[in-house]
This record gives sequence, C-alpha cells and structure tokens, in this order.
Amino acid sequence: MRVRVDLTDRAYDVAIGEGVRHELASLIATRVPDAQMAAIIVPASLRQQPWFDLSTHVDTVIIEVPDGESAKTLAQIESLCESFVAHGLSRRDVVVGVGGGATTDLAGFAAAVYQRGVAVAHVATSLVAQVDAAIGGKTAVNLVAGKNLVGAFHQPVGVLCDLETLSTLPEREWRCGQGEVAKCWLLEGRSARELGTASSEDWISAAVALKSRIVSADEREGGQRALLNYGHTLAHALEAQKLSGSPLDVLHGEAVAIGIAFAVRLALRLGRVGTETVVAHDDVLAHWGLPTMLPGPLRATDLLAAMAKDKKAHHNLTFVLPGADGFSVVPDLPFDTVNAALLDFGAL
Repeated sequence: MRVRVDLTDRAYDVAIGEGVRHELASLIATRVPDAQMAAIIVPASLRQQPWFDLSTHVDTVIIEVPDGESAKTLAQIESLCESFVAHGLSRRDVVVGVGGGATTDLAGFAAAVYQRGVAVAHVATSLVAQVDAAIGGKTAVNLVAGKNLVGAFHQPVGVLCDLETLSTLPEREWRCGQGEVAKCWLLEGRSARELGTASSEDWISAAVALKSRIVSADEREGGQRALLNYGHTLAHALEAQKLSGSPLDVLHGEAVAIGIAFAVRLALRLGRVGTETVVAHDDVLAHWGLPTMLPGPLRATDLLAAMAKDKKAHHNLTFVLPGADGFSVVPDLPFDTVNAALLDFGAL
C-alpha cells in the first residue's frame, strides 16, 4: 500500500508492505538525485538485525546512536552533526533514519538543522514509527523539563514502513505501538467490535492514512493536526517524570493509552460525553491489553506542572477531548477541574 502525504512540491509517499526497505536506493535516486552520500542513523542493536541489509547505491556511512529516548538529546544532535562534517556530508546529500520513533525523531531533527537542512528519508522499523513518528515531519529531542520541547518541522522525502521488521519487535514494543493505533482508531470513530475482523495490516494502513490526510491539510499543527495529540497531554507529563529522574516504568505508547483513558474521563466530568463513550474507549484499549491506570504513585501537582508545559498549551491547560460533535482542542481548562479528575484517576 502507498499513502500520499500531499504537500504540493514537498509531497511524498509512505510505502507499507513486506520488503519495502529494499526501495531505499530507488527512493534516494528519485527524490535526492544529486546525492553522492547517505548517512544512515541507526541504533547499534538494530544494526545486528537480519533485516539490516539496506542498499543506497551511493557512498554510505553508518552512524550508530543509543536506543530509544536516551538518544533524543541536544548532545546527540551535536555529535551527529560533527559526524556529518567529519564524513563530508554536503547539503545535497541525504540522511536516513532507520529505527523506531525516537530514531526517526533524532535523524529528522539532525537533518533539519545540519547546514540549514538536508534531505531525510526514514525506514520505520517499529509500530510507533510506522503509524506515527516517521510521518509528518515533526522532529524533536527532549529536555529534562519535558518531551519534544526542542525541534523543527522537516518533512522526509519518503517513508518506508517494512512490515518484515515488526516480527523482531519485543512484545512490549509491539503493544506500545498499539497505543498510537488505538488513538487513530478512536479519532476515526471506530469501535472495538470492528477490530475483531481487522488484520494488523488493516489497522496500520488505517492509521497511516489518517495521519497522512491530516498532515496534508495542516502541516504545521495550526488546526486539526493537533487532534493527533489525543491522549498525549498526560502521556508527555508521564514521560517528563522519567526525564526528570523518576524510575517510572512506562513506554510512549503505554503512556498514550493511559492519557486516552484519562482524557475521556475528563470529558465525562466536563459533560462533553456520556459513560457509553468511556466504555467504548476502554474496550478499544482493552482489545490490545493497553494500560488504563497511572503506572505508579504520582502527585497531581507534578503532573499539572508538566501538562502546563505541553506544546498545545498557551500558559494554560489544553487537552484534545471527545465531544458530541467529535474531537476538538479544548483550551483554558481550570486547574481545579483537571486536578480533581487526576485525583479520581488515582493521582495523589
């Protein structure tokens, strides 16, 4: 399957299927025809995988980075850019991010800032990357203060979502990606019952199609693209606790699922939805065995402070919430209301 992200002169395709990683050389030749060098950014652990047999048909340097969120630092961006200089990467060459969402975020941001922007392509190998992170051009690294607070919009020239790589994912990483799939499934108004007849390729394709359609209409999150942050306000607050040194054991997709469970309950408290909507959300999350409760003892005041730094917020608390007419961005929510909802949700 191919899904078009329609951004006029910067449009590109997302290819989904078994073996599509082998299209990398033709993608570079077509979209970056002047490239003489490719810098492949990949975690060391993935370089050992049997599917890491990529060909670019240009001079290639492989740069290893740490696994997961630990790679998403400004220090790592500096290290990558120094490596680009050392290897002679030019403005007409290409960076290739190979891995999960953290790697595509990192590679995309490095490409965005090196020499004021070089081309980037992604070979997305995790479910999170394939249905969300690698698509849409949002790149970022973390600060101790919070998730994805330093970044840039930088669209890739193409995204290859090779389903063969998913077979090597640990079970927890697979479930983590399903948190982002659940978000898309709910945004589309689909039910848990429909999941019973859907294959993994069906819901991956549905999630990619939704994101591509929204990004095509709102590239820089001035409107409806913010809806893709459903569940992420609390999710990023949970992840911020980890960045600040908490031993909290939660992965991104798990945090998104918890954030969704909280958001629909906040919507119920505000009178935007009824209990049947909460049940419907919980049924979708339960289908994939996703968590719906806080992952440990957390203070509501800490979570509120982190949520106030969310990128959607403008000196206030802002959530994407369901309502009678669908989903919308709801700003200026009273701190007392959100605090009460957090206490009911199990915060201290």
